[in-house]
Amino acid sequence: MRVVMRYGRKGLTLDLPDGLDVAVIRKKAMPVLKDPESAVASALLNPVGCKSLLEEARQCRSACILICDITRPVPNGTILPTLVKELILAGIKPQTITVLVATGLHRPNEGEELREVVGSDWVLETVQVINHFARNEEDHLSLGTLPGDIPVKLDHRFLRADLRIVVGLVEPHFMAGYSGGRKIIAPGVAHEDTIRIFHSARILEHCRAANCILEGNPIHSAQLDILKLVGRAFAVNAVIDEDRRISFVNFGDIEASHLDAVAFVRPYMEIPVPRRFKTVVTSSAGHPLDGTYYQTVKGMVGVIDILEPGGNLIIVSECRGGLGSPEFAEAQRNLIRLGPDRFLEELLQKRSASIDEWQSEMLVKAMKKANIYLYSEGLTEDQHSLTAVHSIASPSKAIADSVRTHADSHIAVVPEGPYVIPLYSG
Repeated sequence: MRVVMRYGRKGLTLDLPDGLDVAVIRKKAMPVLKDPESAVASALLNPVGCKSLLEEARQCRSACILICDITRPVPNGTILPTLVKELILAGIKPQTITVLVATGLHRPNEGEELREVVGSDWVLETVQVINHFARNEEDHLSLGTLPGDIPVKLDHRFLRADLRIVVGLVEPHFMAGYSGGRKIIAPGVAHEDTIRIFHSARILEHCRAANCILEGNPIHSAQLDILKLVGRAFAVNAVIDEDRRISFVNFGDIEASHLDAVAFVRPYMEIPVPRRFKTVVTSSAGHPLDGTYYQTVKGMVGVIDILEPGGNLIIVSECRGGLGSPEFAEAQRNLIRLGPDRFLEELLQKRSASIDEWQSEMLVKAMKKANIYLYSEGLTEDQHSLTAVHSIASPSKAIADSVRTHADSHIAVVPEGPYVIPLYSG
């Protein structure tokens, strides 16, 4: 059997021997919008939980649109031109429209990378497009403190705009349940202080801070509390199929429209699986998500529900951008030095997380369940040494070795990685 894994921009082909019993786990077949631009225009006219965009914008003099950074394949090139034109039609001057890249604590997207994120030269030439910097104190306003001692500080350019809109992709998220909507505000344009407590171990270790869970998820609940402090805001939510074609788009009140999009996407991305496997092969969803090892952790966590404890998890991820941030590399050094148990114990003693160590914490979730093997052509030898997992030169050999070791020819393959969440239903 031949299976093409999402890997970089081109994919990675696995040739699996005929003797294996292979379960290939994909999204259910999704509808594809024949005319995406018209669908966006229609969504702006037929909102969820609010008036049409034209009506909402007519009394506004400025607008701020939040978009995701390079780590999300949001179809901004289809959405943003129609959205911006509608704002201009409503009377908002182009020079008072800001597109703000919601980087969280990620690095800024600039040059050709920014062009790829925005997807439209016309938008880049017509309105102001800038990056959020979570460490710039002067860029943020305080809205108070949430229960749990979470300070709420957000980018003032978003808060001070007359019209606030977020544009995002709704997909499973391994901490917040589903991405998109409220998540683009926090942590998207939150200050470092907010993000570091938001991502502290005392919150992330909650059993419901996990893929596909909204009800009872402490991160989702905190994000909704932040929305209440922000006030009126709107969202354009998109869903894409396995080939990155738009399957669904809506516009509306940020909370109501997000829930509407989640309700659409659940049946396609949450896949019941009747058994667990001792060998699971997955990816980090290819470009842009597999650009760094930091993002690769999402692919590991996405499949743990169908792994037999002590089984083997084989993941392919290009990691052309290396490990990720220097802070993440330092967290990985600490994880290797302390070991998973002591590393987690120390995190639980801290009120505020160190930057990016939360991804190492999520890696521990996968490490506790499985032996992890990574195929990556983008990491140097030194970088491979900081992954805290086994480095492999051949996914096919790793699969054969795992089957032989466990004396079990049943394997699961998840080509699209964390955009599909297999859930054990036995």
